[in-house]
Amino acid sequence: MAKVQVAQISVPEGWIDFAIGQPHVDILPLEQMTQAAEHRFKQGDRNILQYGMQQGSANFRTTLSEFLSKEYSLAVDPDHLFITAGISQALDQICSLHTKPGDTVIVEEPSYFLALSIFADHKLKVVGTPIDENGLIIEALEERLNKHRPIFVYSIPTFHNPAGFTLSGDRREKLVRLSEKYDFLIVADEVYQLLAYTDSPPSPMVYYDTSKRVLSLGSFSKILAPGLRLGWIHADPSLLEPFIVCGHLDSGGGLNPFVSSIVNSVIELGIQEEYLNFLKATYRERVVAMCGALRKHIPALTFTDPGGGYFIWSCLSDGTDVEGMLVKTKKHRVGFQPGIKFSSMNGLRNYLRLSFAFYGVEDLLKGVERLSRVFI
Repeated sequence: MAKVQVAQISVPEGWIDFAIGQPHVDILPLEQMTQAAEHRFKQGDRNILQYGMQQGSANFRTTLSEFLSKEYSLAVDPDHLFITAGISQALDQICSLHTKPGDTVIVEEPSYFLALSIFADHKLKVVGTPIDENGLIIEALEERLNKHRPIFVYSIPTFHNPAGFTLSGDRREKLVRLSEKYDFLIVADEVYQLLAYTDSPPSPMVYYDTSKRVLSLGSFSKILAPGLRLGWIHADPSLLEPFIVCGHLDSGGGLNPFVSSIVNSVIELGIQEEYLNFLKATYRERVVAMCGALRKHIPALTFTDPGGGYFIWSCLSDGTDVEGMLVKTKKHRVGFQPGIKFSSMNGLRNYLRLSFAFYGVEDLLKGVERLSRVFI
């Protein structure tokens, strides 16, 4: 059977796989990136081909801070930004600099499954804590803090992957107060912060930071193109210092200086703002269509319409083995991610994650119809 090769995954031809959490190549901004590259090259600055400054180019950080200040409606200081090679790299570097094997980290239950893989690579002890429609449940977290002493709490506060929920402003404040009381860092994975389709989410976690304990992680993977491998950490300069002076950057220089120079032009030319608006309109249409189709064709599924991000987190009745249903999905050429994959506790067996980011409306509707045959 012929397969379509997609980064990180191989899709059999004719399949509709809701497990894919990335944009389709058809909507990636090739022409816009070409325009930005030409703009940057015409400036004749050979420094973009040199080792970069450890914190990231001052020019790029200034341009990025101006873009984020407009999007957040809050001031962003370029000295509070550290340029990364994306959130996965940032997480790995945080673990390298702040943890040792056997240390404890607390994650939400469910959590991003590939972050769990990074923590496993560093041989960390992972403790799960539950969330609800308002995000991380503070009382449950404090119960765990009374038993464990984590180096950090890893949270996906805005349009959570996989759950789609957003941590309320009140809980963000309480989470910061707990970090002060129990002495831990907050690592906020905010890759979907700028992908809001209904109401605007609360401000990024760093704006709730009163004691220099929050590392807010952002990325161009979801708002421009994942292949750029470019992102940022937004935090107090005292928290950024260990990253800036670490041996990795002392040897190799800043992360992705060439790509950041091109993205600098993407922002300067207004391309990033225009493309972000296109993505929000595109995904808004898709999520409305898919949620409507799910309610029509699979009424047994329970879910909350996501206000942003990429995913619909849904569940069937207790006792259902969703993972076991993947055998049936192959017969109907449709796929999804089982909830157990996002569990640090080997649970969530009756949950599934569906992504609306990869396919257009027509294929989304076709895929839901196929999925309904599995859940009869």
